[in-house]
Amino acid sequence: MIKAIKGTKDILPDSIEKWKYVENIISSVFKHYNYSEIRTPIFEETSLFVKGIGEATDIVGKEMYTFEDRSKTSITLKPEMTASVVRAFIEHSLGKKQSLNKLYYISPMFRQERPQAGRLREFHQFGAEALGGSTPLLDVEMISMAYDILLGVGLKDLTIKINSLGTPESRKNYTQKLREYLKNKEHLLSVARPGA
Repeated sequence: MIKAIKGTKDILPDSIEKWKYVENIISSVFKHYNYSEIRTPIFEETSLFVKGIGEATDIVGKEMYTFEDRSKTSITLKPEMTASVVRAFIEHSLGKKQSLNKLYYISPMFRQERPQAGRLREFHQFGAEALGGSTPLLDVEMISMAYDILLGVGLKDLTIKINSLGTPESRKNYTQKLREYLKNKEHLLSVARPGA
């Protein structure tokens, strides 16, 4: 008997209503904040993820489902959505239609990880991208939307803890002070070896 591939699972009729319930909450929260849904293809040219995520990352180096199609083009099942959303944003000149594009998605993703409890090779993810804006209020909006979604699915007594990497200026100052502090302690630090 042929079974579902390890690391994947069927969503059976008795679970579909629960999935739809959660998806409807996610969609209604994003729409309330004026985000529009975007759907991108399940696969993209591999170079999109290599350039977008970075060749040295575990996702690109070890976890992508990559294959050549009949025309010898390297194709990858999408392991994340940001690169695909940005590709669609650029390809369809969405920035020329309006300066701020608020987009959300609910989509399956694929990573060739060793299946473990709670980690599947095909998994579903939702998220949002605000392209064309640089105000920190968009970060506040993202946090607020996530909070609203968690409340919407019934979680209670939530606490939000916010951290910051600081401004570019404060990060530069911090880096300089850290280097000064570590200068005389270099002999105490471990050395990262290539490939380790």
